[in-house]
Amino acid sequence: MFDEEELSILEALESGALKSSIDAEQEIALARQAARENLSKSKNITLRLNMADVVAVKRKAQESGIPYQTLISALIHQYAVGKVQIEA
Repeated sequence: MFDEEELSILEALESGALKSSIDAEQEIALARQAARENLSKSKNITLRLNMADVVAVKRKAQESGIPYQTLISALIHQYAVGKVQIEA
């Protein structure tokens, strides 16, 4: 089952002779915070856009029946996944 070294570690752990070198509660809290920050579905950002572009996008979004911010997000997503490319 356990070899001699594993048994000695288990005994030391159970007797309280071993002390953790990290604060487990703090490490867990940091991991949870990192997960929340990195696994969230969306991220709010601020963009400065040309007013004429905003008006045009709002018009096209209205024609499509979707909110203009959803349209902008969809366009960025399509670019990010390679469905849309910008001509240089």
